[in-house]
Amino acid sequence: MIKNYLKTALRSLGRNKVFSFINISGLALGMGCSLLILLWVQSEYKIDSFNKNSSRLFSVYERQFYNDKVDAFHSTPGLMADELKRAFPEVEYASGFGWINENSFSLGEKIIQEEGGWAGNDYFKMFNYPLLQGDPQTALNSPSAIAVSKKMAENFFGSTENAINKTIRFNEKRDFKITAVFENAGVNASKKFDYLINWYAYLDDNPWLKDWSININDGPKTFVALRAGADANGFSTRSKNFLRSYYKEQRAGFHIELGIQRFDEMYLHSQFKNGQIDGGRIEYVKLFSIIALFILVIACVNFMNLTTARFMKRAKEIGVRKVTGAIRLSLLTQFMGEAILIAFLSLILALAIVLLLLPVFNALTQKHISLPAGNPLFWVTILFLAFITGIIAGSYPAIFLSSFDPIKVLKGSIKAGPKAAIFRKALVVFQFTLSIVLVIGTIVVSKQLNYIQTKNLGYDKDHVINVPLQGTLPGKYTAFKQEAANIPGVTLVTRISQIPTKLTSGTSDVDWENRNPSEKNLFVWASVGYDFVKTLDLHILQGRDFSKDYPTDSAGYLLNESALKIINYKDPVGKQFTFWGKQGTIVGILKDFHFNSLHDPIQPLILRLRENENSGNALVRIQPGKTQMALRTLEALSREFNPKFPFAYQFLDEAYNGLYTSEQIISKLSRYFAFIAIFICCLGLLGLVMFTAEQRIKEIGIRKVLGANTASVFGLLSKDFLLLVLIAFVIASPIAWWAANDWLTGFAYRINISWWMFLLAGLLAMIIALLTISFQALKAATANPVKSLRTE
Repeated sequence: MIKNYLKTALRSLGRNKVFSFINISGLALGMGCSLLILLWVQSEYKIDSFNKNSSRLFSVYERQFYNDKVDAFHSTPGLMADELKRAFPEVEYASGFGWINENSFSLGEKIIQEEGGWAGNDYFKMFNYPLLQGDPQTALNSPSAIAVSKKMAENFFGSTENAINKTIRFNEKRDFKITAVFENAGVNASKKFDYLINWYAYLDDNPWLKDWSININDGPKTFVALRAGADANGFSTRSKNFLRSYYKEQRAGFHIELGIQRFDEMYLHSQFKNGQIDGGRIEYVKLFSIIALFILVIACVNFMNLTTARFMKRAKEIGVRKVTGAIRLSLLTQFMGEAILIAFLSLILALAIVLLLLPVFNALTQKHISLPAGNPLFWVTILFLAFITGIIAGSYPAIFLSSFDPIKVLKGSIKAGPKAAIFRKALVVFQFTLSIVLVIGTIVVSKQLNYIQTKNLGYDKDHVINVPLQGTLPGKYTAFKQEAANIPGVTLVTRISQIPTKLTSGTSDVDWENRNPSEKNLFVWASVGYDFVKTLDLHILQGRDFSKDYPTDSAGYLLNESALKIINYKDPVGKQFTFWGKQGTIVGILKDFHFNSLHDPIQPLILRLRENENSGNALVRIQPGKTQMALRTLEALSREFNPKFPFAYQFLDEAYNGLYTSEQIISKLSRYFAFIAIFICCLGLLGLVMFTAEQRIKEIGIRKVLGANTASVFGLLSKDFLLLVLIAFVIASPIAWWAANDWLTGFAYRINISWWMFLLAGLLAMIIALLTISFQALKAATANPVKSLRTE
């Protein structure tokens, strides 16, 4: 029986080649796109899941309560790890973890830039980074210890074996002994580094990290591994007020609470709202999971529509089968089997599409996704999904076709009832509703990205390069600046402690006249050199820039408007202001400018003068059109002043655009998937138009004989379908507005959703639908009516 069903199904596909192609290709496209998205979603969930004890690994975060607000962040005092391990028996291991930065390492004449950070003694006991050389129990026990990656070891020594116990120099300042070599960080690690230095060496170089003061200690992360069987919720509750005994000062209305978050959840759930974990990349995972479902549903709807629309082609077959004794269940089984067969044929084509597009998809998403062909669970999963897709797509057609009355069928009196037509129209509306929602969403995302890229940030980021001051360059900065300023094409040179597109250092250790002692305010701060305001073309509202003509500027401060609102000075210039216990005066007030992502509101900012520091970045403004010549000369100058270190630089506008990498990826993916959704809809629409023209061939012939012209016949076939697209647009608009507005709430600075975005999406859908309909409609409208009537 199954063999007969299979033969019948294959013959049916062969007799209706065009409709079979539309059905299979539409379903394959839907399944292929959905599979690509699901592979991406799976890769997102795999991040940081490689640790064996992931259920016991946590990151500690602070909730700071002040001025009726709550801020939360994964930043803790530098001594937190040791203290938690000492105070709580359920903490088996604990480690501080410093920021991952790029630094230089040298061995003889070889100098290599590598990214890495600092970690505590317990780090390799907690996290599963396989050690190729060394012992995880002792890898970072010594203040002079460094663990390096396999890549870094091979770059310096040619092999991992030759690296162990060797000494390399860090930033031309200090020597470290290689005590371990770990496997290169895999694609599923959110933290990628090529070296880790002992935590206590970090504390020695940054003594402020040992201060438990609530004002200046925020920065590094603290990770803990609880003992097997320990109650994480209980530990969270008991450690909640742990910091209270360490406060150096108490303020009314201010306190800090500790919280913990599973380490493997941090990547997807990285944001806080009102002190609670809320959002992050998980929002994009949810969004694209919904898009994958949308596209697959659109493809299934295509199948339902085309199969039920061509019911007359199968009516006599059904009638004969019923008269010869076939029961409805056997017919249901047959039609469901055909749908499942088409689903599996579509799956084969979908896998080919995925294999073809994976390299492009990986380049677009900056991933390393591969088809897990060697994983039996993968094949079981996709075969099950294909089976379910076949069941969903074939359910209504099977029920509809198996319900025919055999007597009416064989007499030729069966016709499509109004309910069937309404259902098909509803499916078309549903398809285009989903597609138009995707198109509107794509327009909104593109406009927001354009807004981000063109918004006046309050400074000029174009034609400015950021040069990290490393090696011996910080000590020679004054001479380097003088020489660089004389390079043809260079107009200004200055310095700053952090790149100005991402200032993250914060403090509340500030004071001013008549400050309310019960209030605590967090300020962002940065150290800058002379000419900083000119180089970035910042706007001074009051006062002046730092100047060599005023020696007292070494204790002077520039504040932005947001900071001025907090201190509430009416005439701020010359007024007293204290930063980290150092009293000085306010030199000038800057107009607010964006020194972080547009996701965040502009925060109060303090700039202090530090023309000579041991680190930071030089900012060089270059005349338009002279960039390459200036870069070549700057590189030669850098080699002269800092011969052991390679010349490194980054354009400031590229650094700014890098803040929105995720949004740029989302925008591109949205465009592609919206186009595919519309394309699948149009495949189904084409099939329906072909069927409608075939069903109404006699009517069209009679109308033409009676004088109807081509335009009127074209309108007859087109208007019903365009009306369905219009209805879909009306339904899609409020849904798309809600979804787009919800996405935009993640930006402190955002576009307004305009009416023209909806109109543009509607017109695009109308035009694409009309183009899809037009060929077949014109073919039917220009056909010879004599031939049409003769065939009847």
